[in-house]
Amino acid sequence: MTEFRPGRFEILPIIIKNLLIINGIFFLAQITFSKGAAPVFAFEDNFALHAWQSELFKPWQLITHMFMHSTNDYFHIIGNMFALWMFGSILENVWGAKRFLTFYLICGLGAALMHLLFLSYELSPMIRDYALVAQQQNDPVAFRDALLSFGRKYELSWYQPELINYLRSTPGNTEITEQILNNITSFYDSRLNTATVGASGAVFGILAAFVYLFPNTYIYIYFLVPVKAKWLGIFYFGYEIFYAVQNSAGDNVARWAHIGGGLVGLLIVITWNKTNRKTLY
Repeated sequence: MTEFRPGRFEILPIIIKNLLIINGIFFLAQITFSKGAAPVFAFEDNFALHAWQSELFKPWQLITHMFMHSTNDYFHIIGNMFALWMFGSILENVWGAKRFLTFYLICGLGAALMHLLFLSYELSPMIRDYALVAQQQNDPVAFRDALLSFGRKYELSWYQPELINYLRSTPGNTEITEQILNNITSFYDSRLNTATVGASGAVFGILAAFVYLFPNTYIYIYFLVPVKAKWLGIFYFGYEIFYAVQNSAGDNVARWAHIGGGLVGLLIVITWNKTNRKTLY
């Protein structure tokens, strides 16, 4: 088992403590500004991460999103903050505050870029298909066919045999085609403007570094079952890769952000210490 003996081990080192506080402040702000049908300030629109094709994308979201969490699932912030403290406090004691903060932010940024890369790949076909629908509006038959093609491909709720037959028999019915176009536009906007929040990418970077530096350290799952860090790391990253490749429609977890954060964290810790893991600290 790899051992480390810093001069003074802190249970809650300064950077970890401040990250916990900042995440808590952001979480309270999210809850506060999201109240009511018409919130005073669109907090998530401005600070959560959006696809770069979205009009809501802002460069600072690459950083701010990692301090935000889902307000519908409290375990999201609790789980991330617990993992941040559990693994991050050890790394900060080993590396020092400045190096740990640098590592944390780079992992979070790398996770965001990886997520945006794969999100762009996933959204590109839909963006092209929607543009094709818009281009056909002056031709009733071509417009109808484009609407039906979009509805079939993305399995929209209105794509039913009765409506399909009705549209094919009345291609010039502008009232129904406008309603369908509005439905398609709502679907398009909701997909394009989906917000991503969470410190998970940076936390996965921390986990990767911990596993690399202390592979034989025992971690107690649910405080009962001892598992070596290397096996937990392999299982966890394998789990994320499996579900990222599956790309299930109902999975709203940013798997590629997790993978990206882990890979960036691993590359950083290897780069910082090319010869011997012990010389890193």
